Amino acid sequence: MNRAVPILMYHAVGERPAPAAYSLSVSPAAFARQMEMLAEHGCTPVTTARLGDAWRSGGRRPLPDRPVLITFDDGYEGVHRHALPVLAAHGFAATVFVTTGWLRGPYDRGKALDTMLDWQQVRELAGAGTEIGGHAHTHPQLDQLDDPRLAHETAHCRDVIAQELGAAPVSFAYPYGYSDRRVRDAVRTAGFRQALAVGNAHAARRQGPYALRRLTVRRGTGPAEFRRLLEGHALTRNFAKDRALTKGYAVVRRARRAAALVLR
Repeated sequence: MNRAVPILMYHAVGERPAPAAYSLSVSPAAFARQMEMLAEHGCTPVTTARLGDAWRSGGRRPLPDRPVLITFDDGYEGVHRHALPVLAAHGFAATVFVTTGWLRGPYDRGKALDTMLDWQQVRELAGAGTEIGGHAHTHPQLDQLDDPRLAHETAHCRDVIAQELGAAPVSFAYPYGYSDRRVRDAVRTAGFRQALAVGNAHAARRQGPYALRRLTVRRGTGPAEFRRLLEGHALTRNFAKDRALTKGYAVVRRARRAAALVLR
């Protein structure tokens, strides 16, 4: 019940994504092969909501033997075009965390990095069993916002999804992976029951429901590295550069936040 679980973090899936989305994208062929590897390893993908529910239940609603989470951030159109058919072929569950102000439609703020899902495609994903979670409204660094805007980014994202899908989302992913206690409290207040960061480690119950870690899958993730992600091998070595950058930028973000408070 308390064993660590790999949570895979994807973004765009496409042959030629926009330059801004390229490094965190995967090709359709690579994605298909990675899903084959999950099947070969006997993994059972579950949604973020199911993971949170299982860990809250105290063993009453157990996870399958080899659980894994397949998550997509932002809401790129290729998730519907390329990933959904592969997921459906395997019978795999997944979670898509949408930035509501980036999706094509009435709430579009026009600042997306690439072609995004429209709301009909989001409804089709949900109808196929994909969990739709929140990823803020405009994809800001939430820990840099003042309290009113932070509340708006989380609550408005929730309300837009509820309006379009008929049910409020229960799972959230922090844009850029950044959060602090204030951000986590805002996400909880908005009604989300669990939230995902990055961290590039397996998720564990001890991390708490609002700071679960994920593993970055990117354009350069080959089969051998993908296998190591699943098995939890050499993660410190694989993501040493990412972790160094994250720690360094955390200092910068705290300084920026402190300076903003002083200037008010």
